[in-house]
Amino acid sequence: MNILLQLVLGAVAVLIVQYILPGVVVKDFWTALVVAALIALLNMTVKPLLIMLTIPITVLTLGLFLLAINAILILLTAELVPGFSIDGFWWALVFSILLSLVNSLLGVNLGPKA
Repeated sequence: MNILLQLVLGAVAVLIVQYILPGVVVKDFWTALVVAALIALLNMTVKPLLIMLTIPITVLTLGLFLLAINAILILLTAELVPGFSIDGFWWALVFSILLSLVNSLLGVNLGPKA
């Protein structure tokens, strides 16, 4: 039940950020739900691999390259999900930052506090 709540709140966060940014288009709530699920899946599977492969450049940029990795994953999501589009890399970068902020405000990370 907790995972379902996280996905719904993630979809709401995607819709909120879409209303803020003119360079992002989400067709409807179901598309936002798929986007939230795919972003979560990519963050669990692909992102750790990308981080491991780009450790030198991440260290060189003092961690700022992780923002670029997030933007790349958002662009990949936009390519895979019909009804979700982003106008370019910079919109994806701003989208990922705002999505993180909105997710924090909505309390999407409802996992157990350790």
